[in-house]
Amino acid sequence: MSGRTEGGATERKHSKLAALSLFAALFIFLLSFPTAAAPIDDQFRTWLQSDLWPQAKAKGISRKTFDEAFIGVKPNLKLPDLVMPGETPTTPEKQHQAEFGPPGAYFAEKTVRAVTAGGRTREGANARVLGLIEKRYGVPGEVLLAIWGRETGFGAAKMPYDAFEVLGTKAFMSTKKDFFRTEVLAALEIVERGLAPVNAMKSSWAGALGQPQFMPTSFLKHAVDFDGDGRPDIWNSTPDVLASIANYLVHYGWVRGRGWGAEVIAPANVSCSLEGPDQGKRIADWVAMGIRRADNKAFQASELKAEGFLLMPAGRSGPAFIVTPNFYVLKQYNTSDLYALFIGHAADRIAKGDATFTASWGPVGDLDRSDIAALQRALEAKGYDVGSADGLPGFKTRRSIGAWQAKNGRAATCFPDVGLVAVLK
Repeated sequence: MSGRTEGGATERKHSKLAALSLFAALFIFLLSFPTAAAPIDDQFRTWLQSDLWPQAKAKGISRKTFDEAFIGVKPNLKLPDLVMPGETPTTPEKQHQAEFGPPGAYFAEKTVRAVTAGGRTREGANARVLGLIEKRYGVPGEVLLAIWGRETGFGAAKMPYDAFEVLGTKAFMSTKKDFFRTEVLAALEIVERGLAPVNAMKSSWAGALGQPQFMPTSFLKHAVDFDGDGRPDIWNSTPDVLASIANYLVHYGWVRGRGWGAEVIAPANVSCSLEGPDQGKRIADWVAMGIRRADNKAFQASELKAEGFLLMPAGRSGPAFIVTPNFYVLKQYNTSDLYALFIGHAADRIAKGDATFTASWGPVGDLDRSDIAALQRALEAKGYDVGSADGLPGFKTRRSIGAWQAKNGRAATCFPDVGLVAVLK
């Protein structure tokens, strides 16, 4: 009895002391948050006034516009691809953009069908405008509808971010500061010229604006006043949205009268390492190598004489395509093979009905971006051109993998996997 009582008293005493210590530690921990965050906020405000403002002023931005744009704005530390002050950039472990993830997931039928069904509905409702735009720019209406649908669900998607918060944060502390500095200055110019008020400047997490998701520099270069009201309005005017997309594509070289490409069957003797826009051949030459259209139709005679390019976005674990220069124009809209392919495929389905790819997307694993970057660095060390060791499996990385596999007596798959990472890392 007495021993238990004594033990209980000692236990309560120690528990009380522990609780007090824990409370003190927690109090100190909580106090540390404002002091840790405050320097970043202070550095951001200092950067705005001493660095960004002088450059904005030199470009003709008024103090009124600058102050209105950044009133109450603080760096958003939840945005991806940021580098905290004093830290060294590293490859992110995870991939934030679906365009660089597993191809099969990107082409989920529910996602594709939402664009194609919505596109066909709007094709009828906007037939006159689409016809006028195609006559002027040479871009088929179904391509414009596919982009519009993919970017913002035909304008239904809400832009949750303040563009100046996003662009300002990224210009201050992202992995691409120079790029975003140019964009935030362009956003200020949009407001300064009266093309949009500050409160309309809502954006995606990347800083893209309006229904076509233009970066601010793209807005200034490509936005079109097609409805004739005196200003390009990519937020509310459907004619302006569609014509602006067409103008963008024409600027990057859209070839009137050619499509984007077609799915093909690539026999085993056609190496997946032949992929890429710098390895083009006459389509007749691809056919001579054994490539044929997946729908068993013949290539048009005019196409056989023209240049085409092999595209295998999942290597040997997915469909193959012969694409035209227009495919790479679509890729200018979003620098992803999957994105450009989605737009071309969706455009075909809007125009001709919902037909899926003949070949299916096989399993390609779900590697972390940091693992792919390690594989890329290993290939670079062996003399291969992977484009950039950024953890994104673009065509240069895919074909380098295929070339390495063939050289080392392996079946060429042209796509990163766990086994390759283990061997090459």
